[in-house]
Amino acid sequence: MRRLPLFLIAAVLFLGTATQASAHCQVPCGIYDDHARVHAMLEDVLTIEKAVAQITDLSGKHDAQSQNQLTRWIQTKETHASNIISVTAEYFLTQKIKVAPATDKDYINRLMTCHRLMRAAMKAKQTVDPKVVDELRKAVQALGQFYPKQ
Repeated sequence: MRRLPLFLIAAVLFLGTATQASAHCQVPCGIYDDHARVHAMLEDVLTIEKAVAQITDLSGKHDAQSQNQLTRWIQTKETHASNIISVTAEYFLTQKIKVAPATDKDYINRLMTCHRLMRAAMKAKQTVDPKVVDELRKAVQALGQFYPKQ
């Protein structure tokens, strides 16, 4: 049996243990695309909407394949709702919304919008109600009003 060169083995091990980078780091690079973040969260909402429909459809089925798919759709819904919460907290709240006096109405409005969005995403994790998904979509759109495409 032929032995693989050491550098090839090291490369495979390195690539196999690489971790995924987050949507945007917290290094103050100045490279921001706020509208792209909002657009990505709207895609998350679409995925959650499809997951809710699939979960509802599969919930009455008891065969192994349906149960497997049901589990996968539940995990997908959780992942996308968590992503919305993370982007809101780690991107908008920490990088885009600058601290201002409590009397600053724009600041308070942005904070409240982010809080509503994060709570809507949490509720989307807890239920399969299409009305909750619609509320989540509206919450993302409300945040998007602050960050239009430029």
